[in-house]
Amino acid sequence: MSVEVAITGMGCVTAAGLGVDALWQAVRDGDPKVSRLDGDEFARSHVKIAARAPFDMADHFTPNQARTLDRFSALAIVAAKEAIEAAGAEPREWGDRVALIIGTGIGGIETTASMYGSFTTGTRGDPMAIPKIMPNAAACQVAMAFGVTGTLLATAGACSSSAQAIGLGLQLIRAGIVDRAIVGGSEAMVIPSSMLAWEMLRVLTPTAQRPFSKGRDGMMMGEGAGVMVLERLDLAQERGAPIVGMLRGYGTTSDAKDLLRADPVRSSAAISRALADAGLAPSDIAYCNAHGTGTIANDVAEAEALSLVFGEDLPKLAVSSTKPVHGHLIGAAGVIEAIVTVKALTEGIAPPTINFLEPDPAMQPINCVPNKAQPISGKVGISNSFAFGGINCSLVLSAV
Repeated sequence: MSVEVAITGMGCVTAAGLGVDALWQAVRDGDPKVSRLDGDEFARSHVKIAARAPFDMADHFTPNQARTLDRFSALAIVAAKEAIEAAGAEPREWGDRVALIIGTGIGGIETTASMYGSFTTGTRGDPMAIPKIMPNAAACQVAMAFGVTGTLLATAGACSSSAQAIGLGLQLIRAGIVDRAIVGGSEAMVIPSSMLAWEMLRVLTPTAQRPFSKGRDGMMMGEGAGVMVLERLDLAQERGAPIVGMLRGYGTTSDAKDLLRADPVRSSAAISRALADAGLAPSDIAYCNAHGTGTIANDVAEAEALSLVFGEDLPKLAVSSTKPVHGHLIGAAGVIEAIVTVKALTEGIAPPTINFLEPDPAMQPINCVPNKAQPISGKVGISNSFAFGGINCSLVLSAV
């Protein structure tokens, strides 16, 4: 008998503000949360837009607490608080039968940049720098905040980091290693040095992110965190937990080819593996939240990957990218978009891909839900995360 895994709580902090409701309202309405980077610290940046979270550490932590936290860890704690409270959970009571997995692309880069500044100016650095910088800092801080004493992991798979965290949580529960998993990701890269580094890759748009559209010229950086609480369905029902969705399948593959250019064959294999893991066919899928970065090459590759899986039925599938609203959250992208997918399936609404101009003739034709939300009738969807380094992940999720 296969183990069914329920999602009993979700939480997030994004450019839309605190909470899942704020995120869903923004993506459903196609309301972009774009910040202008006009401060003196961004004077050298040519790209002056990002999706910054309106988040002040002082609103959530005492000065003593804040001294031990990089921004990415603080975001993770606040997202986890919402998810755990929504689930009506008491992680301290779960002992070793719970896993905590928080992904990130780079960890405490704000602290890294601050320490470099101290080095170059000869000023005193931060004595807590190392424990703030380390990629597992967010996972450790969440564990301490909520008394999670079971398996603790940190995934670092670039843009697939939090999707991998969710998939690993599913696998640990199915394997009987744990009964529950608190999973997600966090990222806080909207700082001058990071923005300049992304600029040098020539992947940031200076104007507007336009996934799958002719005239697209790159992605918009975002920041934030997202967390889900996963539980074995029978145990969730036994304790009367709210069930907001189901995690049905997970597929992951490696391109083993190129650090930056996606391989649509291996991306499609991740989608196919996720469907097989869920025991579903492509025809069962009502909605796809695409990786949809808005870069020229990646959108072409993702459209081809979807075509390899869905074939001639692809134009019938609602496929949207919500990154133009909340930005590309790198290590937190997978969980934020998984949350959006659950909400879309629950509400029966495919959120729009905003800023769309016209179809790109160089791309496989898809219904990218241009500029205006569309109704969907099915209850099962997928969320794709395709990362630098050729790390491909697809999650199959469903409404209750």
